[in-house]
Amino acid sequence: MIRSQVLICGGTGCTSSGSKLLISSFEEEIKKNGIEDEIKIVPTGCFGLCEKGPVVIVYPEGTFYSHVAKDDVPEIVEEHLLKGRPVTRLVYNDVAEEVKEDVNEEATKTASLNDTTFYKAQKRVALRNCGLINPESIDEYIAMDGYSALGKVLTEMTPKDVIKCITDSGLRGRGGGGFPTGRKWSFTAANKADQKYVVCNADEGDPGAFMDRSVLEGDPHCIVEAMAICGYATGATEGYVYVRAEYPIAVKRLQIAINQAKEYGLLGKNIFDSGFDFDLHIRLGAGAFVCGEETALMTSIEGNRGEPRPRPPYPAVKGLFGKPTTENNVETFANIPQIILKGAEWFASMGTEKSKGTKVFALGGKIANTGLVEIPMGTTLRQIIEDIGGGVPNGKKFKAAQTGGPSGGCIPASLIDTPIDYDNLTAIGCMMGSGGLIVMDEDNCMVDIAKFFLDFTVDESCGKCAPCRIGTMRMKEILEKITSGNGTLEDIDKLEELAKYIKENSLCGLGQTAPNPVLATLKFFREEYIAHVVEKRCPAGVCKALLNYKIDPVKCKGCTKCARNCPVGAITGKVKEAHVIDTAKCIKCGACMGNCNFGAISRS
Repeated sequence: MIRSQVLICGGTGCTSSGSKLLISSFEEEIKKNGIEDEIKIVPTGCFGLCEKGPVVIVYPEGTFYSHVAKDDVPEIVEEHLLKGRPVTRLVYNDVAEEVKEDVNEEATKTASLNDTTFYKAQKRVALRNCGLINPESIDEYIAMDGYSALGKVLTEMTPKDVIKCITDSGLRGRGGGGFPTGRKWSFTAANKADQKYVVCNADEGDPGAFMDRSVLEGDPHCIVEAMAICGYATGATEGYVYVRAEYPIAVKRLQIAINQAKEYGLLGKNIFDSGFDFDLHIRLGAGAFVCGEETALMTSIEGNRGEPRPRPPYPAVKGLFGKPTTENNVETFANIPQIILKGAEWFASMGTEKSKGTKVFALGGKIANTGLVEIPMGTTLRQIIEDIGGGVPNGKKFKAAQTGGPSGGCIPASLIDTPIDYDNLTAIGCMMGSGGLIVMDEDNCMVDIAKFFLDFTVDESCGKCAPCRIGTMRMKEILEKITSGNGTLEDIDKLEELAKYIKENSLCGLGQTAPNPVLATLKFFREEYIAHVVEKRCPAGVCKALLNYKIDPVKCKGCTKCARNCPVGAITGKVKEAHVIDTAKCIKCGACMGNCNFGAISRS
């Protein structure tokens, strides 16, 4: 008789922190104590609180342990699993204030994870099963109403009914474009062909983004089910999941899910005795950012170099292998089964007027709680950063948040109360993107941030069209000129003009959005560009060529440590006398500042 379950995060983040070792350690300790018939170990997907990993939750109490190490396992087994006493030093007890008022201090040590400040404002739809079930068990997925939606559409609904339900829900594509999902499905359904396809875009290339990976790692059956539903609605009998090869855990679990679904008769011929056939395949991508664009992705699946194709014709008319194709990303598909089961009105009741439902964000950068969050559309950036994210650490001030990665823009501190949805972000010159949300503080240089994303885009450009291939390189060169202290005011104007040209003339969506980080930083932080050009100064103290190190003669004790650690001998001075930096020799490495014990060295 199982009396307790020990859920251990098996997502990429916790796996890299040693959660595999925890699983084997728990198994050994439980067996050593003779309670293997009473305790069940469940490897799961991502819980979301990645910064707290490795993460362990013990049910039925729901005790949430964070930063668990192998050496902690014997204590948890002996104290908690044998004696029923939680190991309080490991318990994550950041409980929301409104909950703390109603419970005593001891109760907060084992309060529900949903009552923590991190989870309180979240609404998990796409991530509903992540961290709750074993992703490698189809039975656990079925126990959570898995494949009920597929059964419903095949036995109770026509393809038109399914498309109407998705359309009425207001679900829009979560891959960045925000195109209405129901309309996209209807376009494919309207085209007659001897073969149609469904494609899942799991090529998650944005720096700092790991939403789709986490869904595939934590709830792969959800994607299998959703793609089969899409196939039924659009008349497709075959599907492909295009996932990058550097997601080995996701690939492994997805393949297990496909194999299990076939074994249970939920993929293949005559599913649910309905006469509907649907099969699913995995195709691995080599990590090319451009293959996140739907036509380049389909070209890659076909075995060709991943380059975008001109549109029209659109994939709904001529897509994969020249046949009508429906393409959505992982998060979009993850919403489908719940919409079918709970209804369009349920989904449409969340979010804003034109942006329904929830959105998953990978929260990273200068934030206390890095991890995965899912919030209703319309939640303000302030709520995400301060309430869910725990604020900017080390007493620093929030400066901006980059949304949409290399294709997105930045939201400055002055707009921190902006509700996050498609239209509000577009109105301020940003975009939702796939869901990366990078928080920056006062120590970030926005010119340098723009250069970072341009550097990424230049490397990832497929080179097919000149505006993207050549234009992004020219933009990068101008940014390098500005950050090295050689820029002019004319360069800023040229940069802006070039960005707008590339945006209007690039072949695909990735080229068209490549200038967004530059345009957004120019819009909200133009004064930083001017400081780099006119004052030859980086206000954030990031751009190396513009830094100047100075020794305060009052604070300097003449210990000589800075001089001894300077790699180029740029610092001179006698023992117990104030030292001086020769700025002509200084290579601005910062070694002097890092070695000074008296705070006598500053940079500007």
